[in-house]
Amino acid sequence: MAYIEIGTGRPLVAIHGSLGDFRSWAPVMGPLSRHHRLIVPSLRRFFPEIWDGKGGGYTIPQHVADVIAFIETLDCGPVDLMGHSRGGHIAFRVAHTRPDLVAKLILAEPGGELDGTLVASAGAPSTARTESIALAAEKIAAGDIDGGLEIFVDRIGGPGTWAKRPAASKQMRRDNAGTLIGQINEQRAPFSKAEAEAVRAETLLIGGALTKGLLREVLDALTTAIPGARAEIIPDAGHSMFEQAPQRFSEVVLEFLATGR
Repeated sequence: MAYIEIGTGRPLVAIHGSLGDFRSWAPVMGPLSRHHRLIVPSLRRFFPEIWDGKGGGYTIPQHVADVIAFIETLDCGPVDLMGHSRGGHIAFRVAHTRPDLVAKLILAEPGGELDGTLVASAGAPSTARTESIALAAEKIAAGDIDGGLEIFVDRIGGPGTWAKRPAASKQMRRDNAGTLIGQINEQRAPFSKAEAEAVRAETLLIGGALTKGLLREVLDALTTAIPGARAEIIPDAGHSMFEQAPQRFSEVVLEFLATGR
């Protein structure tokens, strides 16, 4: 996997979410790399790879395996692992599968659903998510890149979110638009209580105060189920909290990583 590495100290590996890549973390690279060896990879099929959504290789299990292999290649002992949205889901799976590789775990509004062992809303959010991804992927496959991205981004952030995105943020998502086609069949299993209770890494969950719906519900459920986990909510921010409030996000992360050493 292509990656950027900045700084020295204890390694902090950061996993981006849907439509992102190593550029996603640019708003917080400065503050975090002053205190840590910050390592930000781009997952398989994401920029700098240019993918049209055809062929395999884009699944949650594959990305989990890739991150595990990547951390093993670093050969620096357990790392602190952070993931946002879909990347938070992957980070959770890595910590659950290979607890020996993860010292501390940071989940910034991890994406996914809750199974019957964790309290979840009725099926509407799941159905809406599936339908919106399918519609977005259909438009992207037909060549309407911005139309597909607008559907996906606005579903998460609310109407008008895509239109308000800075130009650089939009371009990063255009560069990764093909991954939404692959995301239709990504094999993302729901979170379960047993999996959450088995996480051994000290865990921090971070949310945006403006986030509602399933993302907030998942955050609350995992905070309760993961032993010793705690949550921090970033004021005046939504799902893209480290873009909207990079200084506060960095402060929360650094404070968590500095404790208990």
